[in-house]
Amino acid sequence: MTQQAAFNQGLIKFLQSSPSPAHAVTTMVAQLEEAGYQALNESEEWQLQPGQGYWIVRGGRSLVAFRLGNKPVAESGVRMMGAHTDSPCLKVKPKAELLRQGYLQLGVEVYGGVLMHPWFDRDLSLAGQVHFRNESGKLTSALLDVVKPIAIIPSLAIHLNREANKNSEINAQLHLPPVLGLDASDDASPSLVLREWLATWLRKAGHSVAEVVDYDLCFYDTQPPALVGLEQEFISSARLDNLLSCYTGLHALLAVDKLATNKPQAATSLLVCNDHEEVGSSSAIGAEGPFLESVLRRLSGDEQKYQRMMARSMLISCDNAHAIHPNYADKHDENHGPKINAGPVIKVNANQRYATNSETSALFSSFCDMAKVPYQHFVVRADMGCGSTIGPIAATKLGVRVVDVGAPQWSMHSIRETAGTKDAWYLGQALQAFISTWDGE
Repeated sequence: MTQQAAFNQGLIKFLQSSPSPAHAVTTMVAQLEEAGYQALNESEEWQLQPGQGYWIVRGGRSLVAFRLGNKPVAESGVRMMGAHTDSPCLKVKPKAELLRQGYLQLGVEVYGGVLMHPWFDRDLSLAGQVHFRNESGKLTSALLDVVKPIAIIPSLAIHLNREANKNSEINAQLHLPPVLGLDASDDASPSLVLREWLATWLRKAGHSVAEVVDYDLCFYDTQPPALVGLEQEFISSARLDNLLSCYTGLHALLAVDKLATNKPQAATSLLVCNDHEEVGSSSAIGAEGPFLESVLRRLSGDEQKYQRMMARSMLISCDNAHAIHPNYADKHDENHGPKINAGPVIKVNANQRYATNSETSALFSSFCDMAKVPYQHFVVRADMGCGSTIGPIAATKLGVRVVDVGAPQWSMHSIRETAGTKDAWYLGQALQAFISTWDGE
């Protein structure tokens, strides 16, 4: 198996094991610990050793991992990579149970900019965090992944909506609650059904549960990731935006570690993966919160060293880009339509929806040249609005150089997305060149 094929198999495994942000973070932590990284607690004093790798998790859904270089950070800066752990989805409401026409359903809230139509007629399961009191009365939490299909959102037959293929509006409140089954109870108030079911599931998994108190759960499609195409040119999966970037950043960090076993890196390298990007990043664990800045300030030691460190630092913000669609090519600027398997995309927006500038674009293109991988550019049509990333937020909060890049993909924010089998690998090679060669100048 080639290195690229092994990389893609690892990506597929990561996507399959990460149905929620909390699961993605847990999967990344396992890989970091296997590579010798040590856990840090934000409430404790840190005693850091040059050459050692560390990780910190906040809220169970955001992660910072770094390998401390042998050179002081004020002298070398920090080579940073950023991504986000969340994807648009349907989240379960706190009092979710609904009885309609003899069926048990769960009310959901749309998280992020969901493309709604593809959620219909899918085999859905549940995953996320559950908070409960154990038999001793202590409040604790556990990850839940039901794995098996337990729900479906049935579409309305075309016989009952003859205009469905022309104009079919979806009301999130009325049309998206998934069906879990028939109502088998005589109780007209099903308000505790989900919590009781969760408690039973957790007990079977070995947890001591007296009472489920709350949860952060999302529905997800149980169809596994797959390689698609006559030559398997594509990878099709849920949550490519943006777990592909999380995996690629982590792989690059650990790959450079292996190469530097006998010669530790002089500069510190860091990966940050934030939750809540899809809803604006404004939270304690989102990119607009203080998580990354607080870690960087602790690394620097004092204000003077912090400012010197940031002047020598750079962040590559990795978030997937819109590949040109063969059936909707007019949705792209004619000179800026990225193609799948043609390399990572440098994303540019004059109105600063992306943080890329000419300097950081030139730097990233040089990393691609060093890695011998192609690269592309994306600029949104002048008559269309532009999405954004964690890049502008990091640039504003930290005053650090930032470039926004990403692997091209189709069907962004759908329940199932498509990317190329070469592009994540290409991006990872460029990130490795950045970590291992950039001198902070």
